[in-house]
Amino acid sequence: MISKQDPNEDTEWNDILRDFGILPPKVEPKDETEEMTLRLQKEAEVKPYERMTLNELEEAEDEFDEDDMKAVEKYRQQRLQEWKSLQKRQKYGELREISGDQYIKEVTNAPKDVWVIIHLYRSSIPMCVLVNQHLNLLARKFPETKFVKAIVNSCIQNYHDRCLPTIFVYKNGQIKGRLIGVTECGGTNLKLEELEWKLAESGAIKTDLEENPKKDIINMMISSIRSTSVHEDTSSTGSNTDETKCFLSRMF
Repeated sequence: MISKQDPNEDTEWNDILRDFGILPPKVEPKDETEEMTLRLQKEAEVKPYERMTLNELEEAEDEFDEDDMKAVEKYRQQRLQEWKSLQKRQKYGELREISGDQYIKEVTNAPKDVWVIIHLYRSSIPMCVLVNQHLNLLARKFPETKFVKAIVNSCIQNYHDRCLPTIFVYKNGQIKGRLIGVTECGGTNLKLEELEWKLAESGAIKTDLEENPKKDIINMMISSIRSTSVHEDTSSTGSNTDETKCFLSRMF
């Protein structure tokens, strides 16, 4: 029986067969350590432009070859879109103080399709202080909406304290909503979520709240009114209850 010839065996006969093309070239053994090192280096390699900002890319353009420039341009467009998206989402993000002289520019003539919420206040009124605290948090939560505040005297002279806090909601120079006075703003125990809901009803912000935080309170009050009215005259009761419902709808 003829034993099977190992084509990689280092013999004179195998060398002759390789010379005639009968056997393939001898396979040189690979250094596994070197091979692993090269593989890890390749995996760890990061193109320099992937660590650069847009400004750094512009300054380093001359350092890239033609193939790199194609990748750089694609990467630049990706970074530019990410930057524009971030700028759009974070356009405002804070409750800014303005003066009466800035009202037209900052509010009435705000950029097209931008919602503007302005709070007219006095720092001496506790409810105004509370509303400013809530608006400051909402401005961070909804950076696409412009939140501003102004001391009322700088905008309107002789404005009655009973009308404060006053919140106006604008879009494209038009008033789209208003909350005037403590009651319409939600009462002295106003919660952040309650103010968020009120502003969302005007369209100025897109809340993730699923229902009015005061819904249970309203239902409880209406239920109490109905229970009390059972002992009163039916015709007058219906009228009084409807009036109360209207008042509560304005209140909340």
